[in-house]
Amino acid sequence: MSQFKIVIAPDSFKESMTAKEAATAIQNGFQEVFNDQVTYDLIPMADGGEGTTEALKATSYTVQVKDPLFRNIDASYARSDQYETAIIEMAEASGLHLLTHEERNPLQTSSYGTGQLINEALKHGVKKIILGIGGSATNDGGVGMLQALGVSFKDVEHNEIKPGGAALNTIDKIDTSHLNPLLQNVEIKVACDVTNPLLGDQGATVIYGPQKGATEKMIPKLDSALSHYHDKIKEELQKSVKDIPGAGAAGGMGTALLAFLDANLQAGIDVVLDETRFQERVKDAQIVITGEGKMDKQTIYGKTPIGVAKVAKAYDIPVIAICGSLGDQYQEVYRHGIDTVFSITEYPSDLKTTLENGPQFMQRTATNIARLIKLNLKLKP
Repeated sequence: MSQFKIVIAPDSFKESMTAKEAATAIQNGFQEVFNDQVTYDLIPMADGGEGTTEALKATSYTVQVKDPLFRNIDASYARSDQYETAIIEMAEASGLHLLTHEERNPLQTSSYGTGQLINEALKHGVKKIILGIGGSATNDGGVGMLQALGVSFKDVEHNEIKPGGAALNTIDKIDTSHLNPLLQNVEIKVACDVTNPLLGDQGATVIYGPQKGATEKMIPKLDSALSHYHDKIKEELQKSVKDIPGAGAAGGMGTALLAFLDANLQAGIDVVLDETRFQERVKDAQIVITGEGKMDKQTIYGKTPIGVAKVAKAYDIPVIAICGSLGDQYQEVYRHGIDTVFSITEYPSDLKTTLENGPQFMQRTATNIARLIKLNLKLKP
């Protein structure tokens, strides 16, 4: 058999394997069959959330910031000094998981800590920031983040407005003159898989407010506050971004990023594909292998395996997907570029056992796939 190239690009298998560990297990399985006949390019993937830092091969740093209720916490971000790039996940500083169920109150929660993480990255001379904005606890339109970056939001009495979504209704003046000057030459790419506008029935508050603790009584108040906030943006910045897809992401954080920081909102997987030069690295491959923990109908909505498959199919490259389990209507992925799917689950077992043995199951599944490919090559005339 002549030399050929396999690109291995899985997402993480949550609670079982990182994307890198999954890719390595797949490679080990193939090497049991093909020895040195295959060139492997391992490209651990992510869709902008958990695992993005690892996928982009950056070093993690921990700093002290404010959580959504202004308590001091340690939060991490990643930085690649070689590429002058920082990877920041909003959830690290402003995430819903940082609050108890009783503490969830978007009238009060602030995105200030996310701005502190951005400031920290800017201190180290980064020229690009990749910001993932999933999992937020806030509905403050990104105002807290902007305040940390130097933007001032004053009420009619010339006092800085209070933290939280409710206070947006008190904005009278916006002053951007003290915005961190280090932002001027920085590209901001936002990993955003939400296309909601800022306001209304499909907006930030109505769709995502309840999961952040918003009661039925809070929702009109929060939506009205965001509307007032946007009116002030339009009045003082001469920008209208409320209807741009993604403006309502992360409680209106998308609006702040679009209006104040000229950020570029992209699907999370597209950001990672761009940053890992996936298209360039895949075009001369004979096979692409991808995967994720569970594959079902939801996989087709912006998940890693479909993003990988779309690029591979542009070059007519076969795509094999490996998953931990198969869910309802997983066959839908066949209509989106994936040619065949394999589950690594070998026998009925409890979830704990399956998760603990993930790498071992993955390697054995990869070996079986490799044997099938080798048999197919032998059967070709």
